[in-house]
Amino acid sequence: MTSRTWSRTPISLALALAILCTYSMVGMAQTGQTGPTGDLSVVGEVSVNGTNAISGATVFSDSTITTGQNSSAVVSLGKLGRVELLPNSSLKLNFNDAGVTGMLDQGRVRVSSSSGVAATVSTKDGSAVADVAQSNVFMVDVECGNTVVSTQSGKVELRAGNSVKQIAAGSQDTAGQATPGTRCTRFQQPEMRGLSSGALAALLLAAGGAVAAAIIAATQGNDFNFGGTPIVISPSR
Repeated sequence: MTSRTWSRTPISLALALAILCTYSMVGMAQTGQTGPTGDLSVVGEVSVNGTNAISGATVFSDSTITTGQNSSAVVSLGKLGRVELLPNSSLKLNFNDAGVTGMLDQGRVRVSSSSGVAATVSTKDGSAVADVAQSNVFMVDVECGNTVVSTQSGKVELRAGNSVKQIAAGSQDTAGQATPGTRCTRFQQPEMRGLSSGALAALLLAAGGAVAAAIIAATQGNDFNFGGTPIVISPSR
């Protein structure tokens, strides 16, 4: 009796394992995770859906990827292309066999898409849409509060409201307003038209005085003899 019980144990374990695998595959199908996946490479502190991630992890569609300071992440998507997040960035990434979409909440993201693959990155200001007819490499930057789209290769459209801007390779364009105090506005110089009339007059007088002083310094010690007889003043008189 005992030997018969032990002989049935491996069969029972194999059956239980088969049932478990079947339910796992069904669960993945129901959550939509049977499509393409991404391979993650990280530098520094990176999280996926709030959980710390390491290089070699698998990224599924509808994942939120966040990078810390001095950190970066690359999601390789095979024939679709790849998505790179730069430091202090957060992107919700979706992809399927036809294309890649992302919602950029902060930071910068660089997208490389293959020919025939639709690639779109959206922000609060609009969307950067790559040309599906060719391969593209482009960056979307929201660090300053507005949206800056630059194209390295290919062609990208920046769609914001009723506006559509064509951004060719080597060019960039913007949508929205930069936040005051960011690196995009901190070093702007005041325009001349912003000076009052009194300040402008004082500036011109100061410039004129500087020119006069330079002329006097350059000619000091020279004799101004223009062809006439010089007048000599006797010190005894």
